[in-house]
This record gives sequence, structure tokens and C-alpha cells, in this order.
Amino acid sequence: MVTIDKKTHPGLPLFQGIFPIKDSEILTDVMAGITLAALAIPEVMGYTKIAGTPVITGLYTLLVPMLLYAIFGSSRHLVVAADSATAAILASALVGIAATGSHEYVALAGALALMSACLLILARVIGLGFMADFLSRTVLIGFLTGVGIHIALGQIPGMLGLHDWQQMGQVNFYDLMISCIVIGVIAGSKRISKKIPGALIVVIGAIVLSSVFNLKAYNVHLLGAVPKGLPLIGLPDLQWSFALVLKMLPTAFAMFVVILAQSAATSRAYAARYDEDFNENVDLVGLGLANIGAALSGTFVVNGSPTKTEMVDSAGGRSQLSQVITCLIVFLVLLFFTGLLTNMPSAVLSAVVFFIGLQLIDIRGMHKVWRQRPPEFWVALITTVVVVLVGVEQGIVIAMVLSLIEHVRRSYRSQNVVLTMNKNTNTWQLLPVTSPQQVEPGLLLYRFAHTIYYANAQQLFDQIIGLTQEANLSLSWFCIDASAIADVDFSAAETLREIYAILKDRGVRLIWVNVTDLVRLEFDRYELTTLMGKDSFYEDISDVMGAYLKRQ
Repeated sequence: MVTIDKKTHPGLPLFQGIFPIKDSEILTDVMAGITLAALAIPEVMGYTKIAGTPVITGLYTLLVPMLLYAIFGSSRHLVVAADSATAAILASALVGIAATGSHEYVALAGALALMSACLLILARVIGLGFMADFLSRTVLIGFLTGVGIHIALGQIPGMLGLHDWQQMGQVNFYDLMISCIVIGVIAGSKRISKKIPGALIVVIGAIVLSSVFNLKAYNVHLLGAVPKGLPLIGLPDLQWSFALVLKMLPTAFAMFVVILAQSAATSRAYAARYDEDFNENVDLVGLGLANIGAALSGTFVVNGSPTKTEMVDSAGGRSQLSQVITCLIVFLVLLFFTGLLTNMPSAVLSAVVFFIGLQLIDIRGMHKVWRQRPPEFWVALITTVVVVLVGVEQGIVIAMVLSLIEHVRRSYRSQNVVLTMNKNTNTWQLLPVTSPQQVEPGLLLYRFAHTIYYANAQQLFDQIIGLTQEANLSLSWFCIDASAIADVDFSAAETLREIYAILKDRGVRLIWVNVTDLVRLEFDRYELTTLMGKDSFYEDISDVMGAYLKRQ
């Protein structure tokens, strides 16, 4: 069974994702790294179309950031590089602040990566990793579906050889034909085998055709010169100010939440699949350092990628050695092969990104939610609509808010029960509060099925008072089974005082069973133990039954 290790480790753990490594796995890891490079290089180039940064910055995400995570991360499988969701958040925030693709735009993208890194490391220091759990699977499906629609719609003009939707009457037939071929080849290769690098095939094929047939003469827009060499290392070239940081902080926070949720979910899934240890705290540091590497190497925010992680896993990769091999290949591409990209039609990248967007649209997942949990479907749908019509950054905020609302909605009206003994089978039965039965004459067992806090304290009050008011119930003891109660807040403690006083006036003794040590300490702090008496607390239900029968 997988161990999700959250303990603090002395020092800074290194190479947890690589060692120990088996000799028998080295070759498969190397081959998986080559496969990842073939599949991911065209993909991350496409993500720059989403992010609005130069094409070369996509390759940079596969170099320093990926290598830093391989060294400092905890997961043996997670691939950290450019990601569509965080790229879309980036673009939605920087539009209007700087010209897309400009030096200032890239610097701002680097600043956002640096701020996201600071939030990730801060989360490690003060224990905010739990925020990864505040994006439910439902809203994540809705959010990524919305991102997919947003991305796909945004690439249609580029696939038609246009700059924007207003030029729809000037469609370039050659760009349209190239786009259709690209989508057909990628989709066909995936149907045959996910290991076939369909995107790489169309990139190479398009470059060859463009060079041979001089597609520029047919008004096909080409990528143009791509810088050669390794990225320059340094802080983003910006005039830093407190006002700038405050302006970009909401965007950095949105990225931080997506990185937390997506990376943690992916790492946990693969650690469980292979029965491996996974340390969330180490992973936060690894993700933070990867984004620092992104900022310092002139690229944009990086994230744990489920699709790229699956690429490596399906190719047989079992450690971060695969990612190190990918970094090495990208290193060589940057030094010697970027010149080949000059003649690539821009429509190729638009079509690649369009296909990525389509893959994010999870119709099957949305239908499954609708079929199995209709109320949550509407939460997912609202998230999707907000992302498409309002914006990706706003969508992630709505996703978090809706997740919390959905959680509160479920916990606000918990499904509490009354316990009674079936005399025929000698087993416990759970009865609805509306149809109570005494377990013994004068003894009622009531189980509250959630932590007690300000929002559901009134439900507790109403149900207990209602049960004691039933005409057919002549109560002596009212026992609360606290096995599901993990915490009691101040408001709930005050409600318990009121309940105790009312029951005492009615001649009913309030007792407790299965109270955890933490809740007992809280009762002591609220002085509830003193109020009700230490003899009002029992270890288990059999002790309650024995004490009750003995008193008679």
C-alpha cells in the first residue's frame, strides 16, 4: 500500500525520484525518456501558443525546470513541464498588460513562475499542502473541460491562417488543409498506439513540405527564426514593485492551486499504482524549485502533467531517470536543431494545441457525474461556463468556491441516526431520526455523523430537543455516539451547553460514548467536562448499556 509521507525530513532530500534504481530498469527508463522527448517537444511548443510566449520558451520548460524536479522532487513518475491549464491562466492574466510574446511579456511570465514558486515553498513551510484537496474531482473535471473549450476555440483562427475571428472572410485554404492533416495524423496515430509520436511526425513532415514546396509563397505563415542555444540564467528583467506583486498575486495564487491539485493527484495515483512512498512536503519543494528554475531560465510556470506522466509510464519509465534523458535530448536540440523550426507553418502548432484542447474536454467524465451525482454535475457545468465565458483565472476561483460550498452543503445537513438493537439477530440497527426507538426503556442512542461546528450546531440542537419531546419517549438517559465527531468549535460548544441545560430541566441525563482524545481535550478546554461530569463519558456502547442497566 502506498505511504503518503508528510513527516519533516532533516536537510534537503535529493534524488528521491531516481534512487534506488534497478539495473533491469535503466534501459527502459532511457527509452521512455526518448519517447517523452519525441512526444513532449511538439506539445510544449504548442503550449507557447496558449501562454503567448515565444516557441523557444516551451523547450526551456523541458530543461532546467524538469531537471530540478527530477533532483529535488519526491515522485518517481511525475513529469513537470509546461501545462495547458497554467498556460491558459497565464495568458488570461497578462493580456492587456504587455504585448503578447514581447520581452516584457516573457519577463512577467517569469515573475509569475517565481511568485508561484514562493507560494509553493511557503505552503511547505507553514503546512498549506492540504489546499490541494479543495479542488474536488467534480470541479476539476468542469475546470479542465472549460480550459479545453477555451483553448480549442482560441486556436481556430490560427488553423485558418488568420490573426483573429474578425478576419473570417480571409481563410487561407492551405493553412486549413495543413491543420486538417495535422489533426488527422495525430488522431490516427493515437488510435493505433499512444507510443507513436504523431505530433513529432507532423512537425517534421510539415517542415519538409514547407521547405520543398516553399509554402511561404502561398501566404502560409511560418514560424520564423527560433533562437539557438541555451537559455540565459537570471532574474526576470522587470522593474519590481509592491504594486506589481499585488497585481499579479491573484494569478500566481490561481496557478499555485492548480499546481497543488493536479500535481498531488497525479503523484498520489502513480505512487499507489506502484506501491511506493510519496512525500508531499518534499514534492512541494521540488515543484517550487522547478518554478524557480523556470523563472531564472526565461520561461513560464511549470506544473505536474498527467498526460506527460502517462506518456512515460506507458513507455515503461519507472523513475525520474527518464526525465533526465529527456532533458539531455532537449539540451542537444537547443544547441544544434532549433534552426530546423524556421520553416514550420504556424498552423501546425495551432492544430496541435487545438487537439490538446479537445482532449481536455471530458464529456465522458461530465456524463458520469450527471448520471451518478446530478447536483455535482451542475457545479462542474457552472465551472466550465465561467472558464469559457469569463476567464480561466476566474474559473479556478469559482472552482474553489464551489468545491467549498459543495462540501459545506453536504456537511451542513449530516445524515444522523438513532441506534437500536435487533433482539432477533442481536445486531445493531441504524434508524432515521424521524423514526426513533429506545435501545432500552428510557435510553436513547443518537449518532451525530459529522464534526460539530457553527453551521450544523442548530441541526444537532433541533434533533436532540425534538427527540426528547416525542410523546412516546420517556427518557432517563440521552447518549450521543461521538465516533464520527472529529472536532467541536466554540459555537458548537455553546450549543451543547444549551442542550445540556434543557435536558437537565427535563430530567434527562446527557452522556457521551466513543469520544476521541482530541474532542475530550476540547471538552476540557470548553469546561464541558466539568459541567456534565467525568462520569458522563464512556469508552463504548456496551459500557453505556451496563451502566444504565446497573443503575436500575
